Amino acid sequence: MAQVNVELPETVYSVLQLSPDELGAELRLAAAVQWYSQGRISQEWAAEIAGLDRTVFLLALARLGKDSFGVEFNDLDRELARG
Repeated sequence: MAQVNVELPETVYSVLQLSPDELGAELRLAAAVQWYSQGRISQEWAAEIAGLDRTVFLLALARLGKDSFGVEFNDLDRELARG
């Protein structure tokens, strides 16, 4: 697996009350949620990036108040019109 190094102030761990490993996991989840919300990646890829299985990723989306399934209203209108 590839690694990305991110420089953060040392105080971030105490401010967020997280260990470096916990912060890394939160950053992976935050990136996955953001990219999924933008429609850039699938649920499967988002779960992979976050280091979670798909069900746990969907539960994380719900916990964060994010939509699990994006629906465009125009698409929904077309589907409803088709019956």
